[in-house]
Amino acid sequence: MNELKIHDIKELVDIPDFSLYIYMLLWILGCLVLFILVFIIIKLFLNRKKNKRKEYYKILKSVDLDNSKQAAYKITKYARLLSQSDREKKLCHELIEELETYKYKKEVEALSSDFKIIFGRFMDSVDV
Repeated sequence: MNELKIHDIKELVDIPDFSLYIYMLLWILGCLVLFILVFIIIKLFLNRKKNKRKEYYKILKSVDLDNSKQAAYKITKYARLLSQSDREKKLCHELIEELETYKYKKEVEALSSDFKIIFGRFMDSVDV
């Protein structure tokens, strides 16, 4: 029996093992996804949608009407940003036309009472 040769059994074969590389790749992808999620959450938390209309309204309320040149530029900028409805846009257009006399000059006079009335009407029409 000792002399019996078995030809059916073969030697062990080396099987390539990539499990360590797959494990490392999964860790890297998991960390990358985690960092992206944290970044998105932080960005959403910091850039929460603020009501810009309220901010513009506050700025327009606090405009110094004694300094007519700076007031004209500020009111023009923020009134355009604030106006949304058709009525607001018409009043804004009226307001900006009235302000043209106070811009682009070295010396300007004080704001007229007509302008203050139009400005008050515009501020009353804005819904914040």
